[in-house]
Amino acid sequence: MLATSRAVENNAYEVALENFDLAANALELDNNVRVMIKYPERILAVSVPVRMDDGKVVRFEGYRVQHSTMRGPAKGGIRFHPNVTVDEVKALATWMTWKCAVVNIPYGVGKGVVTCNPKAMSMGELERLTRRYATSILPLIGPERDIPAPDVYTTPQIMAWIMDTFSMNKGYPVHGVVTGKPICLGGSLGRNEATGRGVFYTTSSSCQHLGIPMQGARVAVQGFGNAGSIAAMLFHQAGAKVVGVSDTKGCIFNAKGLDIPAVIRFKERTGSVVRFPESEKVTPEELLAMECEILVPAALENAITEANANTIRARIVAEAANGPVTPEADRILEKKGVFLIPDVLCNAGGVTVSYFEWVQDVNHLFWDENDVNLRLEKVMTRAFNDVLKRHVDRKANMRLAANMLGVNRVAEACKLRGLYP
Repeated sequence: MLATSRAVENNAYEVALENFDLAANALELDNNVRVMIKYPERILAVSVPVRMDDGKVVRFEGYRVQHSTMRGPAKGGIRFHPNVTVDEVKALATWMTWKCAVVNIPYGVGKGVVTCNPKAMSMGELERLTRRYATSILPLIGPERDIPAPDVYTTPQIMAWIMDTFSMNKGYPVHGVVTGKPICLGGSLGRNEATGRGVFYTTSSSCQHLGIPMQGARVAVQGFGNAGSIAAMLFHQAGAKVVGVSDTKGCIFNAKGLDIPAVIRFKERTGSVVRFPESEKVTPEELLAMECEILVPAALENAITEANANTIRARIVAEAANGPVTPEADRILEKKGVFLIPDVLCNAGGVTVSYFEWVQDVNHLFWDENDVNLRLEKVMTRAFNDVLKRHVDRKANMRLAANMLGVNRVAEACKLRGLYP
């Protein structure tokens, strides 16, 4: 996502808390339960000194936040990013709590980050950084305690280094300590495509609900990373026209529809979608304001704010990223009649297949890719229908309906475990 389009003035954690309060108020949730489930259970801050290739030692800051272990072991990605803050990690962990509950998988939630710029680091520097960070958070992680996964700028290779670091301290291989691993180390088929596939499944369900044919539907994708590019490919294969995409270097547009397989190959070769043949350059603001049936914000948080929400002309906004729409923008989009698929539902495919991977690791029994995808489609479709029912029955917008579903499931676990006075 381009830095110019990010509204840094919106604190992600404050947004997460506001969304919780809206759901808790709608549920008339007991104050004792609110106190138990609203805030992170623990926050670990670590210093990560790394010897760089030039011999100099540079200190990075890292965090692991466990928001909730109410419904099971903590689960959540590790992000390597130069601009991340502890409030952002707390927000990501909070959102993930409701996300796991919405798709009804037995996880609590954790989230981790290291403030670094991985694009400016060699593989050796990244490995040393990863292993040092993994060693620092060893007291928190483990297959029964907290299972990290990939997030922004982290990869299966980084997960392999974490697994190896943990395993060396145990004295034997522990495959289930992380998910998103390479296949040969206990990874799951279908995990790499899972987030984008979940976006596609929930958007397809939304199109059916609204009576929008997928064939010929215009799609704009902001953020052409893992989730955005895979979702774009699935829309393309389903007959939709992906008219615009963007990455950190710029945005491209073609009213007749982009050749998405060719765009993916072009980015792999050049490092960006910019200057793709048979496309024209557009601004980030123009991409978000494109007239289309489906807009997929798949970059970072705060992409659509009070400042630009009125420019949105999509019929469906599918939140492939975490927190891309602020509460103020939510209210504007609702008034405009935009159907929003909230992040805690839309991008839950990744954590769902991470759960599948963990189950396979624990049981030492692995599934084929078609089985993984069928299970994912079943979970995502069921979760969409659960949220849609609350949306219709309670006359609540989709974000409120999803947060109510997630918060209620965590609250029920809290009550049944007798963890509040």
